[in-house]
Amino acid sequence: MFNDIGPLELVTIIVLAVLVFGPDKLPKVIQDVMRTVRKIREFSESAKADIRSELGPEFKDFEFEDLNPKTFIRKQLDNDELGLKEIRNGFDLKKEMAEVTDAVHSRDTEAAGSGSSSPSASGGGRVDMTKKPEEPGGDDRPPFDADAT
Repeated sequence: MFNDIGPLELVTIIVLAVLVFGPDKLPKVIQDVMRTVRKIREFSESAKADIRSELGPEFKDFEFEDLNPKTFIRKQLDNDELGLKEIRNGFDLKKEMAEVTDAVHSRDTEAAGSGSSSPSASGGGRVDMTKKPEEPGGDDRPPFDADAT
């Protein structure tokens, strides 16, 4: 409930409560607050029990936390009936990226070793995925952007 309150904030709240209510009335105020919290919890639990009894036995596994969209989606994705775990485990992004990286690096070494950059000579029609800098011609000027200066 109060997961985001740190120790310094808690001490500040206690000091303010002592200053506002005084040391004499503070225990009575704490008891009243705790009694109210208990009544609210009892009311919510009875409301949940009433809803579950009205829904019937087919909704006995119904959890109110599932009404949160994040929780609902997480629960459905963890369900084994859909077979999503096999799909997720079958697709290894790191492995795929390593294969692409190896292919690109082997392309660089083959091109440097053979001295030609034609696709037929260095890889059997494969596309070179490395980015090569374009060298401007002798009379080409770089583009001028007036807004950038």
